[in-house]
Amino acid sequence: MKTIVTILHFVDELNDWIGKILSFGALAMFLLVMKEVIGRYFFNHPTVWGNELTQLIFGVYIVLSGGYVMRWEGHVNVDIIYARFFRRTKAIVDIVTSVLFFLFCGMMIVYGGSLAWESLAGLEHSHSAWDPPIYPVKLMIPLGAMLLLIQGMAKLIRDITAAVTGKEIDVIAGETTEGNVI
Repeated sequence: MKTIVTILHFVDELNDWIGKILSFGALAMFLLVMKEVIGRYFFNHPTVWGNELTQLIFGVYIVLSGGYVMRWEGHVNVDIIYARFFRRTKAIVDIVTSVLFFLFCGMMIVYGGSLAWESLAGLEHSHSAWDPPIYPVKLMIPLGAMLLLIQGMAKLIRDITAAVTGKEIDVIAGETTEGNVI
C-alpha cells in the first residue's frame, strides 16, 4: 500500500507543480493583452505578434492544465443526482464511467501524438505575418493527455479503494482513512 500511496503522491505533486507553473501563463496572457490594448488604442501601434502569442500560450495553458484540474476536481460535472450520492456510490459511478475517460485520453494521445509528430517532422510554422513555429505547441497535446491520463489513473485507484474498502486513501498520511464513504 505504501508504494501505491507514494505513486499517487508523485502524480498529485507533478500535476500541482505543472499547475503552479501554468498559472504564470495566465499572467503572461494578461500582460500581453494589456500591452496590445494599450499599444493599439492609445498609441495606434499594434504588434503583429501579440495576439497570436497570446493564443499559443492559451493553447498550452489549456492542454497542460487538464491533470491539475482533475486533481482538484475542477472539471465540469452534471451532478444534480451525483452530488447526493455517498462517496462509495460516487466511486462506483466514477469507475463505470472511467471507461469513457480512458477512451478520450487514448484518443488524445494517439491522434494528438500523430498531429504533433507531423508538425514536428515538417517543422510547422503558422502562416501569419509573424510566422512562429507551431510544433512546440502541438507537442504539448500528447504531453497534456498523458498528464491527464496519469491523474485519471490515480483517481481510478482512489475510487476502487473507496468502492471496495469503504475507505479513502490519504496521500499525505500514507494510509487509508475512514470517511463519509458509505
